[in-house]
Amino acid sequence: MQNKPILRLILGDQLDVGHAWFQDKSVPAIYVIAELHQETNYTTHHVQKICGFFAAMARFADALRQAQYQVCYLTLDDTLHDKDLPTLIQRLCNEFDCKHFEYQQPDEYRLAQQLSEMVLENTSIQCVQSNHFFLPFDEIPAYFTKDKHITMEHFYRKMRRRFDILMDGDTPTGEKWNFDSDNRAKLKKADMAHIPEPLLFSYDMSDIITRLKRHNIATMGELSQPFIWPTSRTEAQQLLHYFCEYLLPLFGQFQDAMTANSPHKWSLYHSRLSFALNSKMLSPQQVIDAAIHAYEANKDTISIAQIEGFVRQILGWREYVRAVYWINMPDYATYNTLSAQRSLPKQFWDGQTKMRCMQQAISQSLEFAYAHHIQRLMVTGNFCLLTGIDPDQVDNWYLGIYIDAIEWVEMPNTRGMTQFADNGIVATKPYAASGNYINKMSDYCTGCHYNVKQKTTTDACPLNSLYWNFMIEHRERFAKNPRIGMIYRNWDKQDDVTKQQTLQRAQYCLNNIDSL
Repeated sequence: MQNKPILRLILGDQLDVGHAWFQDKSVPAIYVIAELHQETNYTTHHVQKICGFFAAMARFADALRQAQYQVCYLTLDDTLHDKDLPTLIQRLCNEFDCKHFEYQQPDEYRLAQQLSEMVLENTSIQCVQSNHFFLPFDEIPAYFTKDKHITMEHFYRKMRRRFDILMDGDTPTGEKWNFDSDNRAKLKKADMAHIPEPLLFSYDMSDIITRLKRHNIATMGELSQPFIWPTSRTEAQQLLHYFCEYLLPLFGQFQDAMTANSPHKWSLYHSRLSFALNSKMLSPQQVIDAAIHAYEANKDTISIAQIEGFVRQILGWREYVRAVYWINMPDYATYNTLSAQRSLPKQFWDGQTKMRCMQQAISQSLEFAYAHHIQRLMVTGNFCLLTGIDPDQVDNWYLGIYIDAIEWVEMPNTRGMTQFADNGIVATKPYAASGNYINKMSDYCTGCHYNVKQKTTTDACPLNSLYWNFMIEHRERFAKNPRIGMIYRNWDKQDDVTKQQTLQRAQYCLNNIDSL
């Protein structure tokens, strides 16, 4: 019995060389990494997302083999006849004569349920923690309560104190907890020439593409060869170091900015580390340590506002949405507070729209499987909110199109933050905005087919009338919200003709949503 190997499962988002499993080579274990049909078809994924995960999985398997671990890597060809993950595990336990099976706690509820309900013949099962996040999984209920809003800022400060990050004793470094007010600059024309070129990689995906075609895997988006995202720990570390040296000095200042007028408009000063983090090629501790080290060594070029803005995304927001997800699942996936029912319009699949902000954000997403947080929240997310798109469809689109999208991080950001479908568990107000916000934070409105200054004319920016239509439609719910109550006073001051024409323009836009 003692000589029989343990079968250990490594999912595609568990590529963590620092996991406790790899601290003791004397344990007889077979590590299974498998391309699964069930993981390619629960939604339509961007082709770069599937390729990225499959390539990273294969390279992780190679690294384990080089480190003298026994690895069983299975492609879609090898798992074709396994109807699901439990079937595969049972087959492998029989094949390798394993009497014990172990898996790391999955980060998606769907997989956690599938594995926790699995029963294997003559084989014991154990779930171990992934040890990837700062907040241990079992401690989430100590910080969060189901269906209750917990302010991210309060949680973030607790995390800063607990893990002693950017702290000078009991005082936050820089004597302020949050420098968000310094992180909202718009890129000016003079800034465009100084945006650094993004660090890109080169990986041949032809074998994976051939395999996807052979198995008729439906995908969306484009794949420009070679593949530009990191698919190994070494490449992920290179991307981290590049960010710290070239992008961090202005990251915070321009983290909300958008532009259509730079060859590097899709990358700007963002780290683009989310895929490496969410697949666990990098740990959040490693990323924060590297960024703080860069800050401490270069305080003449990296201000506290830059490093704090970055740490807040990793230690604050990333940990926060993961906890919101787990404390509220599975009910969270059904929430639709605003009763949104409209179907996602066709421009989300082809980027063909006269709205320049939408064209830029969607086309970029289709080309690179990436958009930064403001494009996701205030462009595509805002549009879906104002037009009442079914949150199930919004979730599926975001989950499929972005290379970093795993349900634990995607769903609270979309169903919660962008769509207010969770009735304020994440956001205390809906993040609804007219064209004025887009104009303030970008140059998208310049040269757009629509006029951002108008709201009732035939060439008026659709966001302007849609914004008012949304606010009036949900007035009973939001009028007493202290953060947006003044909006309704502004509406009430407008003359009746303007109000009527604004709502008529909004209805036209909704009726013709596919051709905007």
